[in-house]
Amino acid sequence: MAQVRPEALSATLARRIPALVWIHGDEPLLVIESTDLARRAMREAGFQERQVFDVDRSFRVEALVAETRSLSLFASSRIIELRLSGKPGKELGQALAEAAADADEGTRLLVSGPRLDRTATSAAWFTELDRAACVVPIFPVERAQLPKWIAHRLAAARQRADEATLAFLAERVEGNLLAAHQELRKLALLFPEGLLPAEEVRQAVLNVARYDAFSLADAMLAGDAARTLRSVDGLRAEGEAAPLALWAISDPIRNLARLADGSGQGRPLTQRMRELRIFGPRERLYERALGRLDARALAVALQEAARIDRIIKGLVADDAWAAMARLAASIAGAPALARPPDPLLS
Repeated sequence: MAQVRPEALSATLARRIPALVWIHGDEPLLVIESTDLARRAMREAGFQERQVFDVDRSFRVEALVAETRSLSLFASSRIIELRLSGKPGKELGQALAEAAADADEGTRLLVSGPRLDRTATSAAWFTELDRAACVVPIFPVERAQLPKWIAHRLAAARQRADEATLAFLAERVEGNLLAAHQELRKLALLFPEGLLPAEEVRQAVLNVARYDAFSLADAMLAGDAARTLRSVDGLRAEGEAAPLALWAISDPIRNLARLADGSGQGRPLTQRMRELRIFGPRERLYERALGRLDARALAVALQEAARIDRIIKGLVADDAWAAMARLAASIAGAPALARPPDPLLS
């Protein structure tokens, strides 16, 4: 079977329950919801008995293999569920591929876990498994799509909000869909169906935004200076290590510099992005950033990143977080860096 988008999973399973359904992604809420949907569809199709394996230190592949080959205790159709906490190894992947290929009509496998990287999805065992499985990749909700996502969730509770309130909610729950889900459930309890009162919503919703290094990089590449500064402030407030925050800022700058430097070598931009392992939605973000930054600006930015590294190490007297905020904002399209490069780096 081909890969299936989460919104098409229900219709896909209504037509046929494949031998194995594998749901993977880095957005826990969406993985949980899709797994619940798949489990419900299997039960409605008659698969009532359920055996669960958590892949932890005590897990043994042999136990899973033995279970897939055994008969159901109650002679009923069953679900064998596997919960992954990390990347599956070759042994487990091959066992799942063989189990999917050999599964009888009374057994279905349901696997859920973190996003599978390109190494896993290009492995021979995954290619073999993909023939008998329904694979559902879960992608994070992009910041620009978050107000629409919230509106859809509100509509399910027969509530709605104006654009300003949706933007406010998106800002408050950015990067934390599990908390967003809880806040929206709270709104469903606090307010009746229909249009939500903007001011009362502002008073009711907590600031549950969670910032991470990747959301900072995405905001910077997208040219959203305000969100970039919020992300830097959020990382600082959450006690993130300064070297990690600097890496989140400087790594995209290095990639942009390599892409800008390679523009005259005759190779397509997409090919150069592949070489730098830039895939999916991030390709568009890099293209957007390259449209507003030239090689000279990126060279100055790299010099400033090196200066900030010296600040963090105690070799230059300055506020590293303030300097990172200026650097990230400049890449996002705010006015250029006012501070000259460190003379020691010239």
